[in-house]
Amino acid sequence: MKVSSLCSLALAFAFVVSCAKVPVTKRKQLKLLPEKNLIDMSKTSYVQFLAESKVLPDNDPRSQRVKQVGNKIKDAAISFLTKRNQLKRIENFEWQFNTVNDPTVNAWCMPGGFVVVYTGILKLVETDDELATIMGHEIAHAIARHGNERMSQGLGVQVALGVLQGTTSEDNQNLLYYAGVGSQLGILKFSRMHESESDKIGLVYMKMAGYDPNHAVTFWQKMAANGGSVPELLSTHPSDEKRIKDIQEFIPKIDEILK
Repeated sequence: MKVSSLCSLALAFAFVVSCAKVPVTKRKQLKLLPEKNLIDMSKTSYVQFLAESKVLPDNDPRSQRVKQVGNKIKDAAISFLTKRNQLKRIENFEWQFNTVNDPTVNAWCMPGGFVVVYTGILKLVETDDELATIMGHEIAHAIARHGNERMSQGLGVQVALGVLQGTTSEDNQNLLYYAGVGSQLGILKFSRMHESESDKIGLVYMKMAGYDPNHAVTFWQKMAANGGSVPELLSTHPSDEKRIKDIQEFIPKIDEILK
């Protein structure tokens, strides 16, 4: 592809910003990909993951607990979106909450509302309020469409670097190398922003569902004590100290948001 064409694509990428705003934070988003396509892809991957994993049966108390808390927060989120005319954000969603028998301290959610919780992280959960912290955070990722944003940003980076690859001078090749490193750090930073945003959105949803957001502080304190962490600059998650501080500062603002 000619450099001029790549430049045009890069400029188009820079200015294509969705008019939609993220619930709660009201941040404008960059989304280049059809959400339904991502949901279809996610469903296929989700089904395959479950087939290859040790999924707890529905009669397992741990599975029942995850489904109960997850559905309560999901219903609260739907109520929040309904009152603000934002139900389109969850169009084509197929909410599923599954628990896998795995010691990994982790939980995740794919576009479309496909959630997985690992038994490893449940060992750190003492109350339903702490479990609601996890479920609210993952549900928030899906509703905020962070997966679409990350893929869109990655597409933009590829286009931008393609412009540089169209040149052959040694200086520009060196620039390409540093741009590659810089763009990766930029994506990490963008991911940390997503994590912080999901924390805030999740806190709002969990309070609407009847859970105490203050338990999010105790949960993340336990997560911090559970193991070491890499420097924040090279992590896709905020540092434990910053995350806890941000949560503590946001909790008093929830009532105003819910008015």
